[in-house]
Amino acid sequence: MTRKRQGQGTAGRFPRWFLMGGLLSAALLPGTVFAQMPTEDPVGEVVAMVDDGRFEQAEATLAAAAQDGSLDAEVRSRLLFERERMRRILMDFSLDEAGAKKRLRRDIPDMTDAEFARWDAAGLIEARVIDGERRWFNRGPANLYRLSEEARQRRATPLTFYDSPLQAAHPHHAEVRAAALASGDRAVAPRRVQVTQSLTVKPDAVPAGETIRAWLPFPRAIPGQQDDITLHSTMPASHQLAPESALQRTVYMEAPAVAGKPTQFSVSYELTVHAQYVDIDPDKVVPAQITPELAPYVAERAPHVVFSDAMRLKSAQVVGDETNPYRIAQKLFASVDSIPWAGAREYSTITNIGQHALEQGHADCGQQTLLLITLLRMNGIPARWQSGWIFSDDRYNNMHDWGWMYLAPYGWVPMDVTFGRLPAASADLAGFYLGGLDAYRIAFNDDYSRGFVPAKQHPRSETVDLQRGEAEWDGGNLYFDQWTYDFEWQLLPQAN
Repeated sequence: MTRKRQGQGTAGRFPRWFLMGGLLSAALLPGTVFAQMPTEDPVGEVVAMVDDGRFEQAEATLAAAAQDGSLDAEVRSRLLFERERMRRILMDFSLDEAGAKKRLRRDIPDMTDAEFARWDAAGLIEARVIDGERRWFNRGPANLYRLSEEARQRRATPLTFYDSPLQAAHPHHAEVRAAALASGDRAVAPRRVQVTQSLTVKPDAVPAGETIRAWLPFPRAIPGQQDDITLHSTMPASHQLAPESALQRTVYMEAPAVAGKPTQFSVSYELTVHAQYVDIDPDKVVPAQITPELAPYVAERAPHVVFSDAMRLKSAQVVGDETNPYRIAQKLFASVDSIPWAGAREYSTITNIGQHALEQGHADCGQQTLLLITLLRMNGIPARWQSGWIFSDDRYNNMHDWGWMYLAPYGWVPMDVTFGRLPAASADLAGFYLGGLDAYRIAFNDDYSRGFVPAKQHPRSETVDLQRGEAEWDGGNLYFDQWTYDFEWQLLPQAN
């Protein structure tokens, strides 16, 4: 019952500064979430270098900055993170051309160099140039089968994607809609679920005797969405549970590292999750009055929600002269839904996730959601983030991101653009995920890039989401290649 993202690879050729650790890497300063700064900021020059693949130039600039005693702590911290961002990018883009071809020939043994070149030129095998060398994303070969029907047909063996059963028409959708229409309630068809989530730091990732600090995600009560949360146990038993006001809520634990042994952290709990369904009549929808409470949700929020010229052009092309907020949302939802899903590089390496989704030609759930949030806000429709973990009646489970938008007079209604319009569904259910949600998801995050309680002292591995957990010690952050994670669940009988 475990779903794990593809592991972080470290194969390939890395520059000397990456292997040596560099001049700044040993002194990361305290902080919470490190986002890339805009270009007018002093750090913007280095950000642009990293985004352009000019890593050696960025490293030289960082080395010079290390000798500048006039830099304030915030600027120095952000500069430090740019070195870490380069390291993470190199881990994501770990394949040279031979390695990328080798991956593809596992499933297409007779693939020709000409086929590879054609797919690559079309942008179907994600790659980038770093210091003059073309490098391929380590998930690029697998993503090709998501993006190209031709490549899927060329495989020696059939391919079955690991997707949620709820991404197609499902009896649960009909159950939810029928219950909502019959009762007049939005929150219906509840599911009771027991969860154990764990994070295991690998042996000797931290010197023996040093304290490892870990944060595991934990749900907060959300009226009408999830409630009756019961914490059963943690390992270690001593823990600190963040308040429900924390928008990225955690269970915090500490444990000493033991030589040659893994260090394990876990939390077990149960809760009730309610499905959502709002029967929206477009003719009743009017522009929302933007109150102080709604104002943040129609505003830009750099770095990932920015009203760029490219965004404005996209919005104008999709929306046209439509003025009804719900019909605008339908158009934008359909446009983002048309972007093919593919596995994404780590969010902490992307300067502007919404813009990245617009430009890349493919996107995962969080990238699609941030793009849709940006486009909705540009049109005066309040929109916000939510994310957590999804599962099913069967063996499926995975991390997932979705959102909510505000439509007057209905208030906040859910949206899941990645599940999108349901294929082969009846007309009344095809648009389920624009105004509806299933009951097979736990929300951990009611916003993105928010601080932890207690605060993390080193930059996070995931600067946007909190789904896998986080870990660190006094010597620095522990990145994804230094620990593993697990999510186990069991549906329980629903109390009458």
